[in-house]
Amino acid sequence: MDQTLTAAFLGLLEGLTEFLPVSSTGHLLLAGHFLGFESKGKTFEVVIQLGAILALSSVYAALVVRLFLRARTEDAARRSIMSVFLAFLPAVIVGFLAHDFIKTVLFESPFLIATMLVLGGLVLLVIDRIAPEPRYHDALALPFGKSLAIGFCQCLAMVPGVSRSGATIVGALLLGVEKRAAAEFSFLLSLPTMGAAVAYDLFKSRDVLDFGAIWEIATGFAVAFVTALLVVRWVLNFISRNGYALFGWWRIIVGSAALGALSLGY
Repeated sequence: MDQTLTAAFLGLLEGLTEFLPVSSTGHLLLAGHFLGFESKGKTFEVVIQLGAILALSSVYAALVVRLFLRARTEDAARRSIMSVFLAFLPAVIVGFLAHDFIKTVLFESPFLIATMLVLGGLVLLVIDRIAPEPRYHDALALPFGKSLAIGFCQCLAMVPGVSRSGATIVGALLLGVEKRAAAEFSFLLSLPTMGAAVAYDLFKSRDVLDFGAIWEIATGFAVAFVTALLVVRWVLNFISRNGYALFGWWRIIVGSAALGALSLGY
C-alpha cells in the first residue's frame, strides 16, 4: 500500500478508536504488524495521537475553561478538578515505573493484543448487562473515592489491547456511574492522561525520533484530528441510547480475526 494511503488509514483508525472502548493502541499495533508499517522511534504513532488529543481538547475547551474560572469561587468546581486529578494520579505513577517494560515487551506481542481485544469485548458485553443501578449521573460530581478507583482501573490499559476508555468506563459502571457520565468522565480523564503519556513518550524517545516522513505524519495527524472530532461529538448520544454492546462485539470480531491471521503465520 502507498505510504500516504497507509498513513491516512492509520490516522483514520486512530481517530475512530481513541475515544471508544476498543483500544486504539491495539488497533494501531495490529494494523502496523499486518501492513508491515513501523516508524522509527514510533514517531508516527505518537504524533497522530496528538491529533486525537487536539480534537478532544477543542470539544471540551469551553467546559474546562469555565471549570477553572469557577474554581476561583466555587467549591463544586474545585472538587471536580480534584476528582479528575485523583483519577489521573495512578497512571502517572504506574506509567513512570513500568514505561520501558510496556513499550519493549507488551507492545511487541500481537498475540497478546488480539487476546486482550477479545477478552475486553466479552467484559463489555457482560458489564453492559449486569452493571448495577446507576447512582451517579454527573461526570463532574463523582466522589473522590470513586474517581481514584476509576484511576486504578485506567492503569489496566497499559496492557495494549485493553483500552484506556474501556477500562475507565467498565470501572465507572461497576461503581454505579451512569453510562453517559462514565463515558464523559473517561473523556475528561483522557485529556491529562493522554497529554502526559504523549509528552513522556516524546521525551523518552527524543534521541531516536524521526520526522523525515513529514508528509505521512502530517496526513495521519490531520485524518486522526478530523475523525476523532466527529467521533467525540457522536459517541455520547449513541452510548446514552444504545450502551456498549456494539463496541464489545467490535472488539471480539477484530481480535478473533487477528488471532486467526496470526495462527496462519501472518
